[in-house]
Amino acid sequence: MQEIQRVLILGSGTMGRKIALLTAAVGFETRIYDISEEILADARKGMERMVRKAVSRGQVAALEEGPLLERILYFTDMAEAARGVDFVSESIPEDPALKGRVFGELNGLCPEHAIFTTNTSSLMPSMFAQATGRPERFAALHFHNPEVDRIVDIMPHPGTSRETMDGIRDFVRAIRMIPIEMKKENPGYVFNAMFMSLLGSALTLAARDVAKPEDVDRSWMGVMQMPIGPFGMMDQVGLETVWKITDYWANVTQASQAKANAAYLRRFVDAGALGVKTGKGFYAYPGPAWVQPDFLEGAQKEA
Repeated sequence: MQEIQRVLILGSGTMGRKIALLTAAVGFETRIYDISEEILADARKGMERMVRKAVSRGQVAALEEGPLLERILYFTDMAEAARGVDFVSESIPEDPALKGRVFGELNGLCPEHAIFTTNTSSLMPSMFAQATGRPERFAALHFHNPEVDRIVDIMPHPGTSRETMDGIRDFVRAIRMIPIEMKKENPGYVFNAMFMSLLGSALTLAARDVAKPEDVDRSWMGVMQMPIGPFGMMDQVGLETVWKITDYWANVTQASQAKANAAYLRRFVDAGALGVKTGKGFYAYPGPAWVQPDFLEGAQKEA
């Protein structure tokens, strides 16, 4: 990892900032690029809040707060941002044409040895690998929520070199995360593929009126000894996000049950019941029923 000194983060949204915190915390010069000074001003304030929060949690030493923030630089000039960087992490909107154009421009600005990665959650890297100009040095590097988990997926496309995979794995370990190396492309990576299967099964039970959401959650929580069920999880993720993913794959597969599940979710989205962030989804927040000590026994009371 002596080769990597400068990391470029494309996109200053929430995920871009979280990745920037990881790289700056281990000593990398971290550059954040976005399209306007106004956006970057908001990102700078957001980064300062994020670092203060990390200090309050004991994740960053108080004495390191200042030096860490000094290692994060902000750019609207792509050429300046790209000069001398060794590693690129992209978190811009989920549009393969847009991602391809941005990487294509970067290809002529970054050093030849620089590795390109995309944090896309729904696209396959092969969809825009050729457009990057360096497909052999490009792969998906997908972060979940670095604030609460350390898992990072590395997903190659058919043209990704072994050297690139090794370099990305070493980078992930250098920022104190845990690499999950995939052998090939797969929608949803590893965890999300399993997670969406669980949510899809739960939605099918509710959409077909086999069982109500609360009892689906009780079944999962009671048998698996888990603190939360699939419908509680969906409220945490946000029902609009779950609906968008469900609806997307329903249209791709044209499966009738997937379409029914999307329609079931759409009712909540149209009503503005998006989960935790709106105070109501499958449950009411704060203090949803599933956190109550008698939630499992509540099925008997309701009966």
